[in-house]
Parts: sequence; structure tokens; C-alpha cells
Amino acid sequence: MIENTLRHHYQRFFVAPLAERIKFRIHPNCVTVIAAVLGLLIIPALYFHQTLLAIILILVSGYCDTLDGTIARLLGQSSDFGCALDICMDRLVELSIILGLFLMDPSGRGLYCLLMLGSSFLCVTSFLVVGVFALNDSSKGFHYSPGIMERAEAFGFFIALILLPHFFAFIALLYTGLVLLTSVIRLYEFYRSY
Repeated sequence: MIENTLRHHYQRFFVAPLAERIKFRIHPNCVTVIAAVLGLLIIPALYFHQTLLAIILILVSGYCDTLDGTIARLLGQSSDFGCALDICMDRLVELSIILGLFLMDPSGRGLYCLLMLGSSFLCVTSFLVVGVFALNDSSKGFHYSPGIMERAEAFGFFIALILLPHFFAFIALLYTGLVLLTSVIRLYEFYRSY
């Protein structure tokens, strides 16, 4: 939802200018890997309760995730491998964030983190399955079916989980519910168009 509303402006003012400047200096897949490495660093940041650092890492990792595709499109280097790498590294970053949140309080957060992971797993599965079978009419490497919960919303929830630990259970359950709802809506819309 946020992506559909703000993505054009974000892309135009924050991503495209930098992508234009560095497009010949770094390969898009390297930017994807950098985003993943920054994501992995969120685990120790959260484990050691360095919440500000964790939030900065989330934001910079997310920024790199938008930068890689922009560079690839500018250079005409979009590829199936780059698309697959991007999807896998995105999931690695999300796993790292949830694992870091879990490690901050394993006994108190275990069930909630498991529910978040499970809902994310189902949502990604619905996204990929619909992407395989639906006709691709987007600029991306596969059919992109937007939903209620996309990466920007997920990162917003993750940051809220870091900043508001006293409301962890509520926020985690809300995240889980919205992610599951996204899966159901995506499958229903695919069924209706089939």
C-alpha cells in the first residue's frame, strides 16, 4: 500500500539520483548482497540492544534493496538471476530482523516471532506462486502482485517492534494477521482472474 502511494516520489527523489551517479561503479547484484550483509548485521545489533543501530541498518538495507533494481534497469542488466537473488536476500534480511527480535527476549517473544515467520512464509509462498502462474505485465522480472503488507509496511512494523517493546505482542499479532490477510487476498484475486 505504501509502495503504491509513495514509491514514485521516493524513487524519483531518493533512489534515481544516486543510481544514476553510481551505475557504472557497482554491479546491481553487489548492491543486493550489500543489502543482505547489512540485514545480517541487524542480528547482533538487536542481540546487544543497539536499537538505533538496528533501525539504521534496516533503513539502509531497505534503501539498497530499491537501489539494486534501479541500477539494473538503468544499465539494462535486469536478469532472472538478479531477480532470484533479490527475492532470496530480501527474505534473509526479514529472517535476520525477526531472529534479532527473538534473541532480545527468547522466552517472552518466541511464540510471536514464530507466528510472524510462519505468516511471512505463507505470504511469500502466495506471492511466488501467483507470480509463476500470472501473466507478467510489470517492469519487474516476474508478475508482481501488490498486497496490504509489502516490504515498506513490514519494515514499519519491525521498527515499531523495536521502538515499542511493551507492545511487542500486540504489534506482532497485528503484523501476523495483516500478512496472512495479504496472502488470502492475493490468492482470492488470482482465483477470480483465473
